[in-house]
Amino acid sequence: MTSRPDRRLVFLLNVAQRRLQRWVAAKTERNGVTAAQSGLLFILGQRDGALMGEAGAALDLGPPGISGLVDRMTAARLIERRADPDDGRAWRLWLTPVGRVALAQSKAGLAEINARLAEGFTDAEIEIVARWLTSFQTKFPRGEVQ
Repeated sequence: MTSRPDRRLVFLLNVAQRRLQRWVAAKTERNGVTAAQSGLLFILGQRDGALMGEAGAALDLGPPGISGLVDRMTAARLIERRADPDDGRAWRLWLTPVGRVALAQSKAGLAEINARLAEGFTDAEIEIVARWLTSFQTKFPRGEVQ
């Protein structure tokens, strides 16, 4: 007799997130770039010169979160912040040469993590998991409390 799969989805999701976060933190500690920093590097790799607010929204971070992240990454010389030429109150973020190297390292690390996450599952199964996780963004919009 086979047992029914565990359906405590919130519990399972939280445990998975914590374990993955700890594993990624330990792995990224070696190259000096955190998972959050890698996220911003990926965004700037696609759109160098993005507005700080746009980058924060893409990472699902509010103004204090993106400000702290940008401060740490600027201090580490991974990115630089420049005033927007059209709006003196806005800041644009740019990759530095050090940041470009860190981006390449982060991409390689992400490929390894994604391969490990998908190991033992078919492409169809991964598509379902990806669709399920993506659905959280509409089921639980940012800032919504009911």
